[in-house]
Amino acid sequence: MKKLILIRHAKSSWEHDVIDHERPLKNRGINDANLVSKALAKEVNRVDLVLCSDAVRTMLTADIFISNLNINKEIVHFSHDLYDFSGVNLVKTIKACKDHINTLMIFGHNHAITAFVNTYGDKYIDNVPTSGVVVIKFDINQWNDLNSGKTSYSIFPRDLKSSNK
Repeated sequence: MKKLILIRHAKSSWEHDVIDHERPLKNRGINDANLVSKALAKEVNRVDLVLCSDAVRTMLTADIFISNLNINKEIVHFSHDLYDFSGVNLVKTIKACKDHINTLMIFGHNHAITAFVNTYGDKYIDNVPTSGVVVIKFDINQWNDLNSGKTSYSIFPRDLKSSNK
């Protein structure tokens, strides 16, 4: 059994005159990432490997989640291949994971995240929002055998904000 935790980066800022890869987070993104990661901490007890796009907004999002989930930074790896919007590199990266990794956490970008969730999960999600988390479980022993899985959990900032009202 393999578990994949997919996280879309938090809301980024367009206020800075930087290339897309270098965009930082908005304050709303920081707040949402903290809100979601603290809720996720109640659901996730172990992560074997964290893979993250090397875009600034994605790395900053990962830092917040890693801190709130008390994840060992030694298992965190950054990859330019995950600066992927189509999902082709996302799938390749997942399939290339070593078989001893049972719980994999990935921080990435849309359209790749939503496309993956709707291709490999069993629940249709129109759009995984920024700071959104979707967990899919796969009945496989090797990541290379990736096929349809079961969407076991999702958490989005709007769900937490509406429950706080």
